[in-house]
Amino acid sequence: MIEVKNLKMHFGGIHAVDDVSLSLQTGRITGLIGPNGAGKTTLFNVIAGHYKPTSGHVYLDGEDITGLEPHQLFAKGMLRTFQIAHEFSTLSVRENLMMVPGNQSGERLIDAWLRPNLVKEEEARVREKANAVIRFLEIEHVADELAGNLSGGQKKLLELGRTMMTDAKIVFLDEVGAGVNRTLLNTLGDAIIRLNKERGYTFCMIEHDMDFIGRLCESVIVMAEGHVLAQGTAAEVTANEQVIEAYLGRGLKNKTGAKS
Repeated sequence: MIEVKNLKMHFGGIHAVDDVSLSLQTGRITGLIGPNGAGKTTLFNVIAGHYKPTSGHVYLDGEDITGLEPHQLFAKGMLRTFQIAHEFSTLSVRENLMMVPGNQSGERLIDAWLRPNLVKEEEARVREKANAVIRFLEIEHVADELAGNLSGGQKKLLELGRTMMTDAKIVFLDEVGAGVNRTLLNTLGDAIIRLNKERGYTFCMIEHDMDFIGRLCESVIVMAEGHVLAQGTAAEVTANEQVIEAYLGRGLKNKTGAKS
């Protein structure tokens, strides 16, 4: 579904993404791992249209989408979440979901004045879809809660729910498990797996929790210093000597208090 060819993203003398080529297969959950500063989020930002690359190309289903704006990619079915949830804090969970579908007739003043029945009918359909998402994610107990009052894990569930309010082809999840307790992390994982298996969603996810990656991801891409270092199953990359040296071993040293 996604093909990246010789992608580079330079910020002055910093080569955050340096000649990266990779592909993301339709219908799979792919993990993207690597140490802090490896270029993972920058790569996401380039693919999702937040940065225009220094050079290289990104393709979606064979179409060159390099440099398109996020709203243009949204219309093509590419969505992403962020490390820090971007909810509308003063709206309820249900209202946050209802905000997602684009080109709603109620957004146009002339329709609100001259076609109120159309606006009402469309809003009812959007509300029912939001209610279906709420049931799917099992968050009925917070449906009418202000999003700003949610826990970190609940906000991540809401972000995932917003991707369900449109016809998504591929969703990029940036550290969806960060700051989430184990119970809610399991709920998030279950929802991602169900969306993949039952609704055919393709996912690519940045994550540091290797147990979570191992549970969800069929393939894993490892980045280090702006490059792709390795690719394979979770078991294969965690046994790779280069990966252990660049990422996993360093993490283990840090956990034991030794210098990295």
